[in-house]
Amino acid sequence: ALSGLIAFCTGRKIPLIVCTTGLSDEQAASLKEAAKTIPVFRSGNMSLGINLFMDLLRRAAKVLGDGYNVEIVERHHNRKVDAPSGTAYMLADAVKEGLAYTPEYVYERHSARRRREKTEIGIHSIRGGTIVGEHQVIFAGPDEIIEFNHTILSREVFATGALKAVLLMAETKTPGLYDM
Repeated sequence: ALSGLIAFCTGRKIPLIVCTTGLSDEQAASLKEAAKTIPVFRSGNMSLGINLFMDLLRRAAKVLGDGYNVEIVERHHNRKVDAPSGTAYMLADAVKEGLAYTPEYVYERHSARRRREKTEIGIHSIRGGTIVGEHQVIFAGPDEIIEFNHTILSREVFATGALKAVLLMAETKTPGLYDM
């Protein structure tokens, strides 16, 4: 539905809000193109906490550098189809932005019969029950472990963030790409 939504908003010169993950490179490029003529708000997760979490992870990665191994564990309900979640990718990308090297994302480890490389970010998915969303990012270094955790207890946090985005974009007249 994205191309039709972009056409609708650009044709009427109204702001566009997109809150999803899993967009193709072509779809992401079409949003950037639309942002040349209208305000476009894009976030893969509307939780204010997750977006703050991402900023903290960028800063932690920049400070800790390549001296720490990074692992991400995400948990969601048993009906969630994608694994890892789009939010897990967002968190991994936030860590990547803070690093001086380009890490390799490694999923699970059951088939990796080798020693862990320094440049890996491990990503692990758990599906069960009615878990709305839990994300843990572990920086494991020499003789020290730093863990960041975020837990969503209700989907209401997504609605709260979406309403904040709507209020922001209702006042935004300048074309461009906006986020949380």
